[in-house]
Amino acid sequence: MGKAGLAVGLAAAVGLSFGSWKWWQGKSAGRERGLRWTEVSKGTIEDAVEANGSVVPLQRVSIQAPISGRIEQLLVDEGTKVKAGQIIAWMSSSDRAAILDAARAQGPVELKRWEDAYKPTPIVAPLSGIVILRNVVTGETVSPSSVIYAMADELIVLAQVDESDIGRVKTGQSARIVLDAYPSEKVQGKVFDILYEGKNVSNVITYGVKVKPLQVPAFFRSQMTANVSFIVGRKEDALLLPASAVSDAPGGGRQVMVPGAEGKPEPKAVKTGLELGDKIEIVSGLEEGDKVLASRGRYRPQEGPQSSPLGFGGSGRPGGGSQGEAPRRRNRQGSGGN
Repeated sequence: MGKAGLAVGLAAAVGLSFGSWKWWQGKSAGRERGLRWTEVSKGTIEDAVEANGSVVPLQRVSIQAPISGRIEQLLVDEGTKVKAGQIIAWMSSSDRAAILDAARAQGPVELKRWEDAYKPTPIVAPLSGIVILRNVVTGETVSPSSVIYAMADELIVLAQVDESDIGRVKTGQSARIVLDAYPSEKVQGKVFDILYEGKNVSNVITYGVKVKPLQVPAFFRSQMTANVSFIVGRKEDALLLPASAVSDAPGGGRQVMVPGAEGKPEPKAVKTGLELGDKIEIVSGLEEGDKVLASRGRYRPQEGPQSSPLGFGGSGRPGGGSQGEAPRRRNRQGSGGN
């Protein structure tokens, strides 16, 4: 009985090995449809915090009429850069406007006499900057509460960053600004202030982050919608793989599948770095040009007698069952790095 049992065991082992080899061949045929070999390549990758915001003035000043009267002359328009103390408009007081109207009816000589005798009131710029609003027209009657101009010393971007990401944003950090109105234009900037008080909008807390463009483009306008990427990390010439090629290892860490004996994929431990979208950085474990297995879509194993290493049929269980179920589980484990 001992020799007979040993013979049976040897036969079973040989059958198992042969069945496993046939099963792997069949599974490889399925992999050709769901997986692909890809190479480690070099490129640029960055880690960024994304946020929305808008173009706003760093300091906004409304220039109101100093007296009641009439606007006689407007010297600047929107977009004009002015210096502090520069005269930007002239106006007449209510009394001067009435006298000039009466003199105008008496002829140009009388009008000139009163214009020389009764000078208009200047309106000056309170700071150096750019005019972002002209709110009146020449000849309009104004009061001391009327806003004639609005000015900004400079335009910045105020982004709203979620509280879950605010800890990754620092002053001095580089940022990339893209306006909805100019999606192809990328403006570089730096963080110079992070507000201390958050805002609660629909139970979401955000914090304002001020970004100063390194150079304000001519197309910047106040209140334009902006998308801001705060660059947390960036690497040039990094080793990159598709994210679908990297999985968690059973014992911890990360792994990939590389060509092994007889061309069979086998797991290899790797250390990863930055991740962005469908790209992941490989810090160690692979070199440029190394081949790894990556998913190109959902894997559907080949069904039939070769689907099981024991030859039980499609389900890998005695008596059949649902075809392809067990191989599908093994593919998830295999592509995950087991």
